[in-house]
Amino acid sequence: MTYLHAKRTHAAFSRFEAANTLRRFFTCERALVLAQAGWLPAIARFEVKTSLPRHLWQDMLAADSLRTRVFELRYPSRVMDTGDDAPLAHVFAAAADAPNALAFVLGLEEVYKPALHSAYTRYLAAADPLADGPSLRFLQAAVRDKAAQIGELGSFRKLLDEQANDEERDAARRWADALQAVMTALNGVSAEPRARYPAVAMELPGRRLFVPSETTARDPRFLHPHFYWPDNFDPEFPYGDGVALQLRSAVSHLNETWATETAGAILYAFAETLGWDFVVDAARWCYDESRHATMGYDRLLSWGYRPEELPLANFLFDSSRGEDPIYRIGMIAYFETKNIGKKTSRAKSFGEYGDTVSQYDMEFDWADEGMHASFGVRWIKALLEARGDDPQAGPKRVAARCDELVQLEIDSGTDAEFEEVRKIAAAVQTRALSFASDD
Repeated sequence: MTYLHAKRTHAAFSRFEAANTLRRFFTCERALVLAQAGWLPAIARFEVKTSLPRHLWQDMLAADSLRTRVFELRYPSRVMDTGDDAPLAHVFAAAADAPNALAFVLGLEEVYKPALHSAYTRYLAAADPLADGPSLRFLQAAVRDKAAQIGELGSFRKLLDEQANDEERDAARRWADALQAVMTALNGVSAEPRARYPAVAMELPGRRLFVPSETTARDPRFLHPHFYWPDNFDPEFPYGDGVALQLRSAVSHLNETWATETAGAILYAFAETLGWDFVVDAARWCYDESRHATMGYDRLLSWGYRPEELPLANFLFDSSRGEDPIYRIGMIAYFETKNIGKKTSRAKSFGEYGDTVSQYDMEFDWADEGMHASFGVRWIKALLEARGDDPQAGPKRVAARCDELVQLEIDSGTDAEFEEVRKIAAAVQTRALSFASDD
């Protein structure tokens, strides 16, 4: 019997073959999202700490689109197993095990991100633009993101290299070279749906099983008081208005660095327990907080301040040190949003001062924090429910414990620490007078 045969230039993958390949890509992206989030507290350089959240958020967007597309192509199945890609998955999971921050960034720059960029490019060249058009749309965006990330990671690597010693540089180079050798042995991330990965020995010099840092690394260019402003421990210290309000707001934004680190820490801690929807929210949370920190830093630099004049503290992150990570969710959800009602009035004040940059930053911050409040409620309840606790009464207990932990941190402060912060705040305010006179 004779049949009709349609011809099309691109028809390389069947539906299930496409799903298998995209599932492989998802596995790789997810591993990098978690690794980048987990490493944030241990990275000192401010520009790297506040830029990697954008990378992991972009990677999450690619992973989320990949996951959705796999479910579409495999319907009604909702399984996202690793399948025959286990050896590759192990290599990507090892990204977090880097011996130091420089090695971690170098591995991203030279091995992991280029491997995905190459795989996506090859998939785009082979896929059918009609049958698999939705995949092409988001993979094109992912290719652009990966290319930009690789360039930025090169600049991050140079910044970290400036603050590294020879031993750390040598360890980073050995790490990246060994990763590349393993990736080469696997023939990289394949865009071929029928690819089979051999088991390879992962001899990675300096590899350390990743353990999230309970303390924060701080950029040595900044001042490092335990508290960043006197009102952290002195409720009588005025928030102020006019220039005082502008400065307090900018310093507060700068110090949302702790919230960036905390969002990364909770993403890593609870990704397995709370599932992919939590990763999506936490990645956005982390990215938003990094934007807020950069807002404050940019405003302060534009007014004439230098990093060595600015306080970058860690007391809110340290308040949860050694505690159940649920209290890190509580800290960021509660303390980052408890003043949300005051932000619109502050934005209005900035507009009246003619400081439209502070005004716009505060307005966008307000919009972000409203969303974050819902994240906190949703995921604290979900975590309590997963633990068999009361999801309704539990959040109040978490918030109360967070209050206690912060008060304990304040109570542990010394007179010398308090005096140091008062002097820093006074110096910041005095410098503002010199900037005004220069104008």
